[in-house]
Amino acid sequence: MSRHDWTSPAPLEVERPRLPWWTMLPKPVLLVGSPLIAAGLVAVVVNLVVRRFYRYPVLLTVALGVLVLGFWRSWWWSLGASAVAVALGGLWAWRWRDSFRRTLGHQLASEVRRVRVYAFVWRRTMRVSGIAARVGRTWCYPRIRRVRADGWRDRVLVGLLHGQAPAAFEARADELAHAFGATSCRVRVEKPRRIWLDLIHRDTLAVPVPPPVVAAADAVVDLGRLVVGMVETGREFVLRLLGNHLLVVGSTGAGKSSVVWALLWALAPAIRSGSVQVFGVDPKGGMELGRAPGLFTRLVYDNGADAVELLEHVATLTRQRAAHFRESKKKAWTPESGQPFVLLVVDELADVVAYQTDRGLKARANAALQSITSQGRAPGVCVIGQVQDPRKAVLDFRHLFPTKIAMRLDEPDQVNLALGDGARARGAAADEISEDTPGVGWVLSEGRRQMDRVRAFHLDDAHLDELGAYVRDGSGPAVLPAPHRPEAAA
Repeated sequence: MSRHDWTSPAPLEVERPRLPWWTMLPKPVLLVGSPLIAAGLVAVVVNLVVRRFYRYPVLLTVALGVLVLGFWRSWWWSLGASAVAVALGGLWAWRWRDSFRRTLGHQLASEVRRVRVYAFVWRRTMRVSGIAARVGRTWCYPRIRRVRADGWRDRVLVGLLHGQAPAAFEARADELAHAFGATSCRVRVEKPRRIWLDLIHRDTLAVPVPPPVVAAADAVVDLGRLVVGMVETGREFVLRLLGNHLLVVGSTGAGKSSVVWALLWALAPAIRSGSVQVFGVDPKGGMELGRAPGLFTRLVYDNGADAVELLEHVATLTRQRAAHFRESKKKAWTPESGQPFVLLVVDELADVVAYQTDRGLKARANAALQSITSQGRAPGVCVIGQVQDPRKAVLDFRHLFPTKIAMRLDEPDQVNLALGDGARARGAAADEISEDTPGVGWVLSEGRRQMDRVRAFHLDDAHLDELGAYVRDGSGPAVLPAPHRPEAAA
């Protein structure tokens, strides 16, 4: 074989070290400025040490103590002290596991993963994925600022380059997830030029979340903070009904009704006492809401004239309340107003406002629902709508629902339709939710850019029977008289 047939080896990927600019100054200038340069270097070192001790106080204090002991006594003393420290750490981790994890375990895991998973391949990954930028002959890389290992995910704080936007990472989320051995990667903006990469390794919502014990009959229900499930971080999944409307979007079997039942479970004491009235429309003949009809002041099992009449009833009640509060110079409904809070639940909203074949009934239903959603927040009326198809052609007033929940969806484009433009790129992969995890979804509340992955409580038939019996045993105050229908008032 001729040497001309040989293949040249790949060049070694090594960059020249970049020295500080002041090292290039003339020697006389360096001599004169040496005190200032020395003071600056000392300040940098002190700042580095102080920051490290602030971030890792326990670990560095123990390490410093071992070094001091070695220089002061002997290294055998240091070896013995290290063995004692390791033994005490093992006892701490075995006997008080939660305390160990909070104080030291997460720090150790974070540093190990920072070195083992990210440090050695970070620059190569940035170049291969197209995120790094080349300026002249120099490659510029986003910097890893911090790594936090939570067990089920790694949070990597990244400092962006000048002129770089979070969209560069959002567009390469799949590549980053594969590069670092994660199942998915999400991008969160902390502040300008600072983003978090959430690299997910394990699904904390894979197991159904059981509901808590139903509250006592005399418990005070906070309509601004109802616990209905769990966030993947371990926090409580909280929804607000007061001054709000909810739109739940999801395909068949995604678990949309789990959100409704979890809310009714949290509202049970208020429903029992009569301080909350629940109206419902179930176009599927009662297959969903009909499982606990005793919770509803009125429940309709179709999408015909009775359903439209109920919607107009709630719309009239909304207008009457608004007029009453305006005359009494009250800004909004409060629990002290003497009127119950009204909750309207519409299952399969599209059957009422889009798929209804009677044009007259469809127009009346759309007018009533738009009136309630646009005017009902202040008078104490809340709408919970469930729909499978989030397109504007199906529901052209979805913007009137401040809180949106996207359960499992069929197509990636539906995520942006349900949660807003860019939601899919920011990590809300509702189209990738498993069919084995009904009740899992992404929630976006009004005024927030950040979305949370959540799972609503799982209520089976036994829970609903218990809930119905709990409400039936109550002896709350009589409900307010129903308002006049529009045609009767005319």
